[in-house]
Amino acid sequence: MKNELVESSPKSHHLAGWINGFIAIIMFSGSMPATRVAVLEMPALFLTVSRAGVAGVLALVSVILLKAKLPVKRQLPPIIIVALGAVLGFPLLSAIALQYMTAARSLVFIGLLPLSTAVFGVIRGGERPHPKFWLFAVLGSLLVVGYALTRGGSAAMTGDVLMLIAVVVCGLAYAEGAVLSKELAGWEVISWALVISVPISIPLMFVTMPASFSDIRFDGWVGLGYVGLFSQFLGFIFWYRGLAQGGIAAVGQLQLLQTFFGLGIAALLLHEQVSISMVGICACVIACVAASRRFGKK
Repeated sequence: MKNELVESSPKSHHLAGWINGFIAIIMFSGSMPATRVAVLEMPALFLTVSRAGVAGVLALVSVILLKAKLPVKRQLPPIIIVALGAVLGFPLLSAIALQYMTAARSLVFIGLLPLSTAVFGVIRGGERPHPKFWLFAVLGSLLVVGYALTRGGSAAMTGDVLMLIAVVVCGLAYAEGAVLSKELAGWEVISWALVISVPISIPLMFVTMPASFSDIRFDGWVGLGYVGLFSQFLGFIFWYRGLAQGGIAAVGQLQLLQTFFGLGIAALLLHEQVSISMVGICACVIACVAASRRFGKK
């Protein structure tokens, strides 16, 4: 596999990052709807370790066939963070959250993911954001929290809190992986993160598997297959490469599209109701994130 999924000369390097990032977002957009379908058919922990296990086997085959170099010692901490955040943390937290909410509701929180990614990108890059950056960052967060509070219910609140934590964890993993992708190819970053997760994911697959698979419908297996192949492996190959090429803050804003693409998928395939207020909150959060990125640097 080539180091760049979209060939680019120095002059078109930035454009290549946006193209790779957009391809990734198309794949990621089906993640929450697919997870929602799967988690209704199987336990959240089994779903999480299974998607990691499926992707881990593919990653192991890739690093062997493509003769990827072993990471050096200083590259291991970022890889471990990616494994804990993007391979295990976010998938598990979001899967549990989706037991309490619809895929459409979860996508309101995904609207905060670009901000989370940008904040950790700022921290990792040593940048000093303009005060207006924090103004819009706080405003966007308050909109999401306010929306969650107005919807009430202890069960719904459990899902809301889990999704907020998941967004923070995922933002950190995205930023760490993007920084490391400047040294390794994007496919190598996610592959090694998956490979080091295999000793955990594969055994847990057998420990957490349901007593019987007869009650799991075909839709559940399709959902698992999608998140294992596209959300956990192929999507990250394009995503980390895109972030490294075009910049964490800039290309990270493509995640704004994930909310709208995901809402469309949830409405069309899952027949979930997408309320006007939900779309309105998504739009407001997106506007705040976009404005905050304008003042990302002094």
